[in-house]
Amino acid sequence: MRLDRIAIVGGARLKGEIPISGAKNSAIKLMAASLLTEEPLRLTNMPRLADTRFLGKLLQRLGAEVVESDGPEGSETLLTTREIVSGFAPYDLVRQMRASFNVLGPLLARSGQAKVSLPGGCTIGARPVDLHLQALEALGARIDLHEGYVYAQAPRGLRGAEIEFPFVSVGATEHTLLAAVLAKGDTEIRNAACEPEIEDLADCLNKMGAKVSGAGTSVIQIEGVARLSGATHAVLADRIETGTYALAAAMAGGEVRLTRTRSDFIQALVDKMVEAGVEVTAHNDGLTVKRNGGRLKAVDVETDPYPGFATDLQAQFMALMTLAEGESVIKETIFENRFMHAPELRRLGADITVHGGEARVRGVEALEGAQVMATDLRASVSLVIAGLAARGETVVNRVYHLDRGFERLEEKLGACGAQIRRIKGDGTGEED
Repeated sequence: MRLDRIAIVGGARLKGEIPISGAKNSAIKLMAASLLTEEPLRLTNMPRLADTRFLGKLLQRLGAEVVESDGPEGSETLLTTREIVSGFAPYDLVRQMRASFNVLGPLLARSGQAKVSLPGGCTIGARPVDLHLQALEALGARIDLHEGYVYAQAPRGLRGAEIEFPFVSVGATEHTLLAAVLAKGDTEIRNAACEPEIEDLADCLNKMGAKVSGAGTSVIQIEGVARLSGATHAVLADRIETGTYALAAAMAGGEVRLTRTRSDFIQALVDKMVEAGVEVTAHNDGLTVKRNGGRLKAVDVETDPYPGFATDLQAQFMALMTLAEGESVIKETIFENRFMHAPELRRLGADITVHGGEARVRGVEALEGAQVMATDLRASVSLVIAGLAARGETVVNRVYHLDRGFERLEEKLGACGAQIRRIKGDGTGEED
């Protein structure tokens, strides 16, 4: 299979404005919520990504009508599931994106049965779905695992329950929300994840007639309702894209204004960037990142659930630290195998040593362009960020990872002066 590549000639300072797209991690859960009602769900500020396309295909198989259009507020997706025509989500579709497993809860809540493939392995760690299944069982579902599939039944409907997660899980919190809104009685989720995307999902569900309170805190209450209706909802800004372009501006130098977003979504990152010597200014519709001259200072970071430092920004921050003065220690506490970008950054001349969940980055004077290989979504964009500052040309292979989570990456960076281009179909590789 012939794959696209992205080539970057480093050294160009960035200057301009980058509008931030809707959040991928929110959009895909909002799309799954369309299975909960027979009425239309209109999502605005929708990102156009490989992941949203994958989920759209799966939803169509299950009975949804998916219509994409361009509205006054940007891209829109209208999803209408008048009836569930199939409760079967096959491996060939679910394996393309783990989050598509979250159709299980809505299918179970609305039709009382589902057969959904387990999502399989993941390059950045195991990411098991045990908590998802335990929560559904607590809500009254009968769960059987057979030949890689989850067979779930709740012929008399789901019922409210008290659910306490042993550790914070964004996916399990969202999945429980999606199932419990149509359960009979009340549900309380304790030790819930607090990410903005969970608040966004709850806001949308409430517009559809759900009764959810406490989203964004560690305790969420859901009063089950008999049915949900249609609604219109704008997807919130992508905080990971916001942080990624903020780090790109810091790496390349110059001044970039990020719009249609919120700086408080990435406050933990902003604090570390300021500590490293980057100027960050918040404004009403986003933030401005500025770095003119002067070497960065090494800063230690440790990933944590929100509002801590996001694991999805760890690779990008490591790229920034490769040119900082001194040694930074980066600790990854969320996923056990999320330093696969380190060997690729070393190909550019970075000095990085990894021991288990800890990476030590000793800043170097300069990076040198080279051929590198993307291993996952966030790792791939860290290589683009490094390439912006490396001498000569950096070519990032297997960029289909990038297309899963970044909308018009080359266009947005290019508009600010980056020398970046896509090479169509000239890379070769195996599909994961």
